[in-house]
Amino acid sequence: MSGVARGWDAPLVAWFTARGWKPAPFQRETWRRYLDGESGLLHTPTGSGKTLAAFGGPLLEALQEGTPEGTPEGTPEITREKAARGEGPRVLWVTPLRALAADTTRALTQTASELGIDWTVALRTGDASTRDKRLARQGKAHVLVITPESLALLLSYADASLRFRALRSIVVDEWHELLGNKRGVLLQLCLARVRKLSPAARTWGLSATLGNLEEARAVLLPQAPGSALVAGAKPRKIQISTLLPERSRALPWAGHLGLSQLERVFKRLFDVRATLLFTNTRAQAELWHRALESIWPEDPRTLALHHGSLDPKLRTAVEQGLRDGTVRCVVATSSLDLGVDFPAVDQVLQIGSPKGVARLLQRAGRAKHRPGESGNVVCVPAQALELIEYAAARQAIARGEIESRQPPIGSLDVLAQHAVTLALGGGFEAGELYKEVRGTHAYATLDADTWQAVLDFIVQGGRALAKYPDYHRVVRDEDGCYRVHDRRIAFRHRLSIGTITSDGAVAVKYLRGGSLGAVEEGFLARLRRGDRFQFAGRTLELVRLEGMIAYVRRAKGGDGPVATWRGGRMPLSTQLASEVESLYSHPGAHPEMRAVEPLLRIQEQASALPDHGRLVAELIKTRRGSHLFLFPFAGRAVHEGIAAIVALRWGRRQPNTISYTVNDYGLMLTLAEPAALDYTLLRALLSPDNMADDLRDGVNLGEMARRQFREIARVAGLLTPSLPGQAARSLRQVQASSGLLYDVLRRYDPDHLLLAQAEREVFELQLEAPRLLAALQDCQRRELALCEPRALTPLSFPLWTESLRGQLSTETWQARVKRAAEQLEKRYARIA
Repeated sequence: MSGVARGWDAPLVAWFTARGWKPAPFQRETWRRYLDGESGLLHTPTGSGKTLAAFGGPLLEALQEGTPEGTPEGTPEITREKAARGEGPRVLWVTPLRALAADTTRALTQTASELGIDWTVALRTGDASTRDKRLARQGKAHVLVITPESLALLLSYADASLRFRALRSIVVDEWHELLGNKRGVLLQLCLARVRKLSPAARTWGLSATLGNLEEARAVLLPQAPGSALVAGAKPRKIQISTLLPERSRALPWAGHLGLSQLERVFKRLFDVRATLLFTNTRAQAELWHRALESIWPEDPRTLALHHGSLDPKLRTAVEQGLRDGTVRCVVATSSLDLGVDFPAVDQVLQIGSPKGVARLLQRAGRAKHRPGESGNVVCVPAQALELIEYAAARQAIARGEIESRQPPIGSLDVLAQHAVTLALGGGFEAGELYKEVRGTHAYATLDADTWQAVLDFIVQGGRALAKYPDYHRVVRDEDGCYRVHDRRIAFRHRLSIGTITSDGAVAVKYLRGGSLGAVEEGFLARLRRGDRFQFAGRTLELVRLEGMIAYVRRAKGGDGPVATWRGGRMPLSTQLASEVESLYSHPGAHPEMRAVEPLLRIQEQASALPDHGRLVAELIKTRRGSHLFLFPFAGRAVHEGIAAIVALRWGRRQPNTISYTVNDYGLMLTLAEPAALDYTLLRALLSPDNMADDLRDGVNLGEMARRQFREIARVAGLLTPSLPGQAARSLRQVQASSGLLYDVLRRYDPDHLLLAQAEREVFELQLEAPRLLAALQDCQRRELALCEPRALTPLSFPLWTESLRGQLSTETWQARVKRAAEQLEKRYARIA
């Protein structure tokens, strides 16, 4: 059963006992499997001890072999010796977040030290110290905590093969966060290379619960099918409660900021020592921080802000404040979702909908991050219908139904980048690398012709770019190996390694030094010198804009717009949307459903309630024209595709001007001229037949592909990065460069592999064509409830208000929505 000796884990058990702890069964199972030479995936809730589960095996292995301190007589002292020779780390710990990396480094260092193991633990991320970068580069750290991008950077050096000779263990932390994106694809390729350099290294992934755990294991461990899938501790008990509306004050029918709940949230903050207040967007976090700051009675330093656009030093200071208990409340975004431990946090507040079951679980786990304590989250609705989403999330969690994360397949931009990395790191032979790459999940079906196209691309950029030396990055030498010889190309490539694109980010700095973070170029372009704006929890005055740096000074009082970021709105997950739809007709005993019952009664009497077997359609006339509302509950991206297809097909039958608006529940089509609609026509408009062709005609696919190409070209290395000491390129410059390349390739090399990838990603990722087809097929299966309410309903009102954004008016959007909602509430007062 096991090859390990009796009492094999005694030193680690004794260490646990000395601290008043007891190893969990899943921890001991993971240690045993590691010592038996196995790889695997451990899935366990946040806060249950996964770090010690993964690190315990390598620690016990080191203790069995002997270390410089307390080495048994006659045992080889290999640990310190190998590191001194620069043979690289024994443990490679891959983590997706810099903040998580720093926290992990501290934990690993402390544990090894207390066990008497004289290991050097180094951090290799963009925030690493010069010392740690040197240790990583020279292979003199026993444990290396690293991000996927920094691992790729290490592989770009010719001596990479020497830097992994001592490697025994690879740990991939928070694997679920990498599984569904291109960073995960890059890591798959890097791990394939590391395994070739160190075939005996065992790989362990650490993951929160997923809907597709077996697939997650297969993606991480393609070389070891059937590897261990270790179930961790039972999920922590999660208490989900909602700040229900008071009887005398109803929630608004639309909106997403939730500031109407400020007073009640403020009171909750002072019931406990420390609170994490989560919002879904950076702009919303800035607004909530500003609102709380205006009424904060304590030292302003006890209220903090944390999101991904803030300077790392500011974020680190906030995290330290949470650890040492000097901060009472942090307003945060997903930047604090992952497993950084903050035992001092007593409660989590979620403003608005969490948009996903897994996200709510993750955030709830941030509270009481202490052994034996249950997590809890208080949900704060921004509008009435979000009450249903909270009940839906609780229902899904109770059944253990969590979203899956689908791994990307065949991302040729990432493959091209990796090939250049390896050409730079000593070179590669095409046939051998082809075999290595096909061993990964992402490229298991890569055919020889496509591989040859990738090779041609890195050698000459493709047929249309062959005459331009800048695109001749890799050379095929006489021995058949592909290598990079140009030092300038090598320098630029290392600068651009990674798959995270951040075009158009303007650094915000004080005149006298000190960085605050970055905002989007488009936001600052609307400001003039002397204008004030809100960012990083401060009111700032724009002094001047030089290139891609905005110099500011702190403004004394005053007001100004809050910094905004594009693409910040989170979509509702398919899992949660399905639960929400079912609750409309089957509300159960949830307190949220009792609170929203008057609204459901209005919806049922004025129109119809959605259900899995019923598609609700509403034809409503307003002063703005005729509107068709549909509610498939398929998510924002899918609804955009449905709206485009229906508008196109309807316009073909009856010439008209049709615009559309979408949200997570459904879509609204607005017709300039009235048009007849019956059941038969609506069925035809929603037909899944010829979906792909109509989608191409119905959306501006060329423009969408052009935008997607910009990101692909950056990852693939077609767009050169800004060099240190030079001004950063503006978004307009990047757009011009990528647009020119796109047009050249479309005209002279229409079969270019990156053009095909851009169109495929638009269809599969942006328009979600597979889900769109499934949604249209589902619409055909359902009973059709075509209603003609005399006024907007609770379901249609949020869509109608969304369409008001951007319209010219002397009223603010909030004022117009409030006035319209009051009129509807009066109309429906008798029903409610």
